[in-house]
Amino acid sequence: MKNPKNLLRVGIVGTILVALCCFTPILVILMATVGLAALTGYLDYVLLPALAVFIGLTVYAFWRKKHYDASYESNSKAPRSFPSEK
Repeated sequence: MKNPKNLLRVGIVGTILVALCCFTPILVILMATVGLAALTGYLDYVLLPALAVFIGLTVYAFWRKKHYDASYESNSKAPRSFPSEK
């Protein structure tokens, strides 16, 4: 990804979505309405690792954006790209 803002958006949206499903009964109600209520006991095995992955992705995206912003001056006329993409 040339622009770390996209990675940051994905990380934040994914973290919010998984946290919402983890800490509220939204997913349990949805699974019960489609007839998959028996699988709700296994949701923690999927949601908690997914939450950890998205939090890690968000932290990495913040780090990469900070590095991206620090690499170039804000008043530079040249288009900005990540140093590894030269």
